[in-house]
Amino acid sequence: LYDILQKADPSPVIALNRAAAIAMRDGPAAGLALIDAIFARGELLDYHLAHSARADFCRRLGWATDARASYLQALSLTRQEPERRFIERRLAELGE
Repeated sequence: LYDILQKADPSPVIALNRAAAIAMRDGPAAGLALIDAIFARGELLDYHLAHSARADFCRRLGWATDARASYLQALSLTRQEPERRFIERRLAELGE
C-alpha cells in the first residue's frame, strides 16, 4: 500500500513510513537500506524520527556503534521531552 501511496503523493515522510513497513516485513536491514537512500538524497536529515528509525534498525541488527550515532543525532533534533527520554533510555540500553 505504501508503494501506491508513494506514487499518488510522493514525499520523504511517506518513503520513511514505507521503510518502516518494509522492515517489519523483510527485516531491519531492508528498512535500513531504504532510510539510508532517503538520507543519500538529502531528505529528512533534520527529521528526528528518521534518525530514530535508523537507530532502531541498527540496534536490531546488533550494530551498537551505528545505533548510538543515529540515536544521538535524533536526540540533537528532538525537542519534546517524552521523546528525549525515550531516546535517552535507548542510548542507556546500548551501554558504552
